[in-house]
Amino acid sequence: MREHPSPAPHPKNPTVDLGQGSLAKPLLEARGLTKKFPGVTALRDVAFDLRPGEIHALCGENGAGKSTLIKLLAGIHPHGSYEGELRVDDRAVAFHSVRDAEGAGLAVITQEFALIEELSVAENIFLGRAPRCGPGGLRVDWLEMHRLAAVLLADFGLALAPETPVRELGIGQKQLVEIVRAIDKKSRVLVLDEPTAALTGQEVAVLLEHLRRLRTQGTACIYISHKLDEVFALADRITVLRDGASITTLATRDTTIPAVIKHMVGREITDLFPRRASSAGDATPPSRRPEPPILSVRSLTAASGKNAPPFLRDLSFDLHAGEVLGFGGLMGAGRTELLLHLFGAWGHRVSGEVTLSGQPFPSPTPRDAIARGLALVTEDRKRYGLILPQPIGFNLSLSSLARFTRADGFLDAPAEYLANQHFFSSLRIKAPDQHARVAGLSGGNQQKVVLGKALMTGPTVVLLDEPTRGIDVGAKLEVYELINRLTAEGQAVILVSSELPELMGLSDRILMLAAGRIGGEFTRAEFSQEKLLAAAMGRRAAAAANDQGPRTNAQ
Repeated sequence: MREHPSPAPHPKNPTVDLGQGSLAKPLLEARGLTKKFPGVTALRDVAFDLRPGEIHALCGENGAGKSTLIKLLAGIHPHGSYEGELRVDDRAVAFHSVRDAEGAGLAVITQEFALIEELSVAENIFLGRAPRCGPGGLRVDWLEMHRLAAVLLADFGLALAPETPVRELGIGQKQLVEIVRAIDKKSRVLVLDEPTAALTGQEVAVLLEHLRRLRTQGTACIYISHKLDEVFALADRITVLRDGASITTLATRDTTIPAVIKHMVGREITDLFPRRASSAGDATPPSRRPEPPILSVRSLTAASGKNAPPFLRDLSFDLHAGEVLGFGGLMGAGRTELLLHLFGAWGHRVSGEVTLSGQPFPSPTPRDAIARGLALVTEDRKRYGLILPQPIGFNLSLSSLARFTRADGFLDAPAEYLANQHFFSSLRIKAPDQHARVAGLSGGNQQKVVLGKALMTGPTVVLLDEPTRGIDVGAKLEVYELINRLTAEGQAVILVSSELPELMGLSDRILMLAAGRIGGEFTRAEFSQEKLLAAAMGRRAAAAANDQGPRTNAQ
């Protein structure tokens, strides 16, 4: 892994002076927290404190106990269900509900959205605290609520109408609405669990600037993120959790990213993006070999429906066996829609041709796509990738039931179990066995189940939409190694990622989408963040960047 020096404190918002800050009493403190679930101890004697006006990061692998800790702080796991003590302003507190925690000044944004899909953006932002009017304040002041919501949304650069139903929003927009709602409560302590996992770079920058502004106003923040560059750009201190225990607390200015990673995983990771050997032992890039492409797309134009205007326009590209073809772009550029369309789960094909393994691939259904050797790993694993109340094994084989169905129509349960066990073991899913419920797994292990479900179909082309979103650095490395194994075995991968270092570290070629079109194509030798970002903003910007030449390379 390359060395990552700790970023200098933000010039406008200097970090907390730990020398003086250490003399102040903690605003929030956890002492000896231990939380047990059936068969597992999620937290073991965890100690943690948060000082006034501090941004304190929690780092650790999936399953380290971060989410469990904040659920204790938020009252989601009520007092009495755990051992240890929580203190606010040096007084012991007992949170029996989320309302108790909010009453003490804590606002929490968890990874699971707490929005009501059928209500509007404005109604969700002001849920339970809508402005009132009329005699006795008995009526909701809808005009004022929409006005206030519009101001808040504009402050975050969100071009959303306050009356828009939340069900119509993308995952990133929903995340921002959650954040806007929590920040507007003006709480003393703001807790954010992976707040930028679904956001674009520009949206992340806006959020971080808001958090820095809140810090200068005295608001304290607990910030959980697997994106360590964000942590180092923002946090005053970092507490590392591993296997449910608090390992160390470090001043950000006194440590480095490699040091934090070593504390997180208990070992040193030397190469985050391991290079892979060619499936054919040939150093020639797959796209330049004489073999025909495994997937070919020509002049593809597609819309969300038959009467809708085209959203994807004139897309043409080839994908070869053993290749990772990366797709980048800003939110709304069409990356997810492209993958869903190829899989048969989105849109109406207006024009264009697609061939798979040399055969025509007209508008398919997901069943057709799987049968033809194409598998999709969706970006929203909880909504589209998993049936959370069901066991791991149930989810793993869900897309492959046809191969386990006997002639009499019943499942061959022993064969299904053995296949599930193979992927359960090979993907190193951390659970007692394949009968454990998926809902109880960490985010990284849930993602492994989604990957296993796709791979069990025996695909030749794997579509990966944000496959490492919301998972820790150790789990990311396992996903990267899995991608390497797939391509070494001759399978082809389309990778969508919002993280440019990840896109550059894994891809053989990168196509950047802009407003549903291809804004630029780049080989590995041409990779640079400036070029990719320029291409994401349109062809003219890409041409300007090409004229300037590369400045920041992925090599």
